[in-house]
Amino acid sequence: MSNEKINRRQQILEALAHMLEASPGSRITTAALAREVGVSEAALYRHFPSKSKMFEGLIEFIEETIFSRIALIMEDEPQALARCHKILHLLLAFCERNPGITRILTGDALTGETERLRARILQLFDRLETQLKQVLREAELREQQRPSIPVGSAASLLLAAAEGRIMQYVRSGFKRRPTEYWAEQWPVLVQGFFRETATVG
Repeated sequence: MSNEKINRRQQILEALAHMLEASPGSRITTAALAREVGVSEAALYRHFPSKSKMFEGLIEFIEETIFSRIALIMEDEPQALARCHKILHLLLAFCERNPGITRILTGDALTGETERLRARILQLFDRLETQLKQVLREAELREQQRPSIPVGSAASLLLAAAEGRIMQYVRSGFKRRPTEYWAEQWPVLVQGFFRETATVG
């Protein structure tokens, strides 16, 4: 694929993200997107066969950005609770920097779009929850600590807290930043979260 074609694809995705941010609550038409990019609708379709494929391009950007950085956190941070904190803070900070794309994560921008896109977002959050479960399971092996509630329930609670911040961000028209208060909320959220496992003497 030529650099020019890659740059045009990137330009279209950036324009779509910008429109999602600038027009919260409204659907994006390909005609409006073409005007934003400064090309014809036919030119849009030369790069993406459908609007769904454009949304998929943004979802791929979300996945690549978040999960590549989670891999670094897993390498650099040995402690389970700190790993969970960094993973969730990464998610919140990503949303804060990319408000338009955040509307895709909450499903707000996918109203009327194909069910495949919603399934893709569901899969993304399932993958995040699985990552948190893995961290919590490893805590028992590495740190002799396990959550005070079952691992699945514990991972779900942590992710739900972050998702709540993200929903507030979108609902407020991007005024209530997802990272606001997170530093003071986190210690309260995880107080008594772990208990030590019995060691065999």
